[in-house]
Amino acid sequence: MAPQRILIADDSAVSRLLVSKALGDEQRELVTVENGDEAIAALTTADAPRLAVLDWEMPGLTGPEICARVRELALPVSPYLILLTSRSHTSDTVAGLMAGADDYLTKPFHEVELQARVRVGERVLELQRRLAARVSELEEALAKVDRLEGLLPICSYCKKVRDDGNYWHQVEAYVTAHSGAQFSHGVCPECYKIHLEPYLDDPSP
Repeated sequence: MAPQRILIADDSAVSRLLVSKALGDEQRELVTVENGDEAIAALTTADAPRLAVLDWEMPGLTGPEICARVRELALPVSPYLILLTSRSHTSDTVAGLMAGADDYLTKPFHEVELQARVRVGERVLELQRRLAARVSELEEALAKVDRLEGLLPICSYCKKVRDDGNYWHQVEAYVTAHSGAQFSHGVCPECYKIHLEPYLDDPSP
């Protein structure tokens, strides 16, 4: 499996170093930037990191502004965004989450807590990946299901159906070949009365 790419956006070189040290792992590829404009550019590339740790106050776009921009883009794969900031007031937490952040952590942070929150994000991303793969499988399966649509030529006498190659087939054979339906044969009341009942009432051997 390819390493998980994580974006670290902070205008403080010390903070970038501390976060990188906490998250450094052979299973991860860290991408660091020092302003909001670089962060939004990194998050909107074809191979964008799936997880980002964003500072609040940076040159260019702020952390919450980045979150809002990313959510507005409605990307096919939504990244997991963590705001890491010295703002600790409840109103700031609410504002950050309302802007589109998935999680919020205050500075100075505990290394083990940041690691734990990032692992939560990685689990969420893995669940999203599996769900997307399952949806793709289901869509592919549905695309292979034949559906009977439009005008279907049928003989007025024998009730055979004509296919696109101008061949005639029994109705049950045609429908079975062009859909998931299967037939079980029975006798309707009218046919029973016309075709079977006379034989049942006939006393002759």
